[in-house]
Amino acid sequence: MTPRKIFQRAHVALLASRLREPRKFIQVLAGPRQTGKTTIVSQVTGRAEGSAHTASADEPILRGTPWIEQQWETARILARDAGRKGALLVLDEVQKIPGWAKTVKRLWDEDTRKKIPLKCVMLGSAPLLVQQGLTESLAGRFEVIPVTHWSFSEMRDAFGWDLDQYIYFGGYPGSAGLISDRDRWAHYIIDSLIETTVSRDILLMTRVDKPALLRQLFEIGSSCSGQIVSYQKLVAQLQDAGNTTTIAHYLELLSGAGMLTGLQRFSGKQVRQRASSPKLIVLNNALMTSRSHLTLAESRKQKDLWGRLVESAVGAHLCAATKGTRTTAFYWREGDKEVDFILQKGKFVTAIEVKSGRPRENIPGLAAFKRRHLPQRSIFVGDGGVPLERFLGRPPDEWTE
Repeated sequence: MTPRKIFQRAHVALLASRLREPRKFIQVLAGPRQTGKTTIVSQVTGRAEGSAHTASADEPILRGTPWIEQQWETARILARDAGRKGALLVLDEVQKIPGWAKTVKRLWDEDTRKKIPLKCVMLGSAPLLVQQGLTESLAGRFEVIPVTHWSFSEMRDAFGWDLDQYIYFGGYPGSAGLISDRDRWAHYIIDSLIETTVSRDILLMTRVDKPALLRQLFEIGSSCSGQIVSYQKLVAQLQDAGNTTTIAHYLELLSGAGMLTGLQRFSGKQVRQRASSPKLIVLNNALMTSRSHLTLAESRKQKDLWGRLVESAVGAHLCAATKGTRTTAFYWREGDKEVDFILQKGKFVTAIEVKSGRPRENIPGLAAFKRRHLPQRSIFVGDGGVPLERFLGRPPDEWTE
């Protein structure tokens, strides 16, 4: 059994259990490229009773809604032949077809009225686009299973990685076999993942008036991962003219594609949170290190760089593990005092300070945050606190209860 087949157990179990239930919802697996969505579905369909039909719109041939109808009719034939067992239709990257959501809604509703035992799973590597179609046309007909980048514990258990390897090489399982050749690994990340995500999952599928600006934003933002940067400062650094509204929108697109996000400042007031300068976090450290000319050993020797990599790994872990949950990750800063991360679950607030070893521009502000916001819990991650390896191996809910 290969490493990729024994992990993502939680996702496999969840999808399998939902597909065993009576037909009620379309199941949607949404997440970045190369995070195991296809593998999850193949494991489930390999064990399930009944027939399955799988089709992908992620091909260089322009697809239209008649293609969806063709695939659906093929699956309907399988469902009728299977009797009570029914059949399963798996549509991959269906969001790349204009008007897909309305077509899926019509076909799904037809099967519901006729009681055709056909269940449906959809996969998408552009979560924002998937969500847009779902909310616009398929409200009440779907459930989303977020699939995020692989965690430290998954990479460790699957490939034997240690903590330093995870911090440097990130959480792409498909790249694990290439890390002995650093240049080859970097080219794979840049060409097959970064460029493909930008060109096929964002630029071809979303209106982007300034493609060069979006690319520059990713390059500058990933190099600043772990830092708080105002939108005005980002505009000043970008060569292509833009405004803060455009930059905020492009950052949202990059976040939805699993590349770069901007954590908002915790204040207890949603309006102020949205208006704050973001703390930039790459959602997989490979997106940061692959563009560097430094090896793992060289990066480890540079305290400032390694500290930002550690902080980015913690931030990416929090973003991934809170996806689709009631917990939200923030940062906090007031004046020259800063807290690296804040977790909020309902009224429960946890302050997290990361001891990464890098020189800080701002003074650790845990004491000030406690006085102002009275968090239920505060923890240190790193030397003298929760070991980094343990923190990255545990779900954030452990710190919000």
